[in-house]
Amino acid sequence: MNSNGLILIDKPAGKTSMQVDSAVKRALGTRKVGHSGTLDPFATGLLPVYAGEGLKFVRYTDGYDKAYRCRIRFGASTDTMDTEGEVLDRHVFDDKERMELSGSDFKLIRDAFERVTSRTEQMPPKYSAKKINGRKAYELAREGAEVKLEPQKIRIWDAGIESIGFEGDDLEAVFSLSCSKGTYIRVICDDWGRECGLFAHARELRRTKAGPFSVEDAITLDRFTRMAEEGDDSFLRDPKETLSFMPLIGLTAKDAADLKFGRKISAEKYGTEPGLLYRAEFEGALIAVVYEASDNGRKILRIDRMLAK
Repeated sequence: MNSNGLILIDKPAGKTSMQVDSAVKRALGTRKVGHSGTLDPFATGLLPVYAGEGLKFVRYTDGYDKAYRCRIRFGASTDTMDTEGEVLDRHVFDDKERMELSGSDFKLIRDAFERVTSRTEQMPPKYSAKKINGRKAYELAREGAEVKLEPQKIRIWDAGIESIGFEGDDLEAVFSLSCSKGTYIRVICDDWGRECGLFAHARELRRTKAGPFSVEDAITLDRFTRMAEEGDDSFLRDPKETLSFMPLIGLTAKDAADLKFGRKISAEKYGTEPGLLYRAEFEGALIAVVYEASDNGRKILRIDRMLAK
């Protein structure tokens, strides 16, 4: 079976992203497997997994914007900011407060959401894979060690509340948003709860988009496993799709040949701009990822990654 390419997995709840990698390794019979954009174990949704030669493309997913849909529960905050943590603070809704919140169409909560999603900085959670002196923050947190993190720049857009209301004794809301890399939805939930004084945590989280990919095009892990067992590798996608956000350069035959041999080629005819990555192709075949550089005052194309076979 072909074990080179990209598989869009719809990750189930309860599995780590690494466990998904392990399942793909077993099914494809290869050790060369890795994913883009780790999802928390309780989260579901889009997890791009790369196998074999496809791993060459993972580095270009680091800057992907992402989209999520989340269910938040008000009334309790947790140390992990999701359903798996220990409760830190509680808020009990009495009948009067329930009537006031419902009667105002939850204005207090809606206004707090607007404030939180307009922020441009966010403190990563201590229970995260963020590295501190070479170690993951959650490893230090579980050991009871001090976790020192710095605020990170983020960007949030298309944020909206889909529904909000009481379900029995619980107040829950469903919201969706698009965001830049490094944005933690769990932190948004915790900040939102504290902003309106009601405390909250993420109950369900689903990633719906990552870069050019959508969860609508993903397959479940169970279906992937069945297809692999049957020898059907139609789940494999061309990893070149990873680069679809990059502007395209159509090389001449001579420049394509020169680039393959590592020779310097002029960038003048291609209208490139400094600071951008380009996918360089010849007659539809991907040759390399390149960028504009200066060589003794002459603009040339320099190879970031050779991808031609």
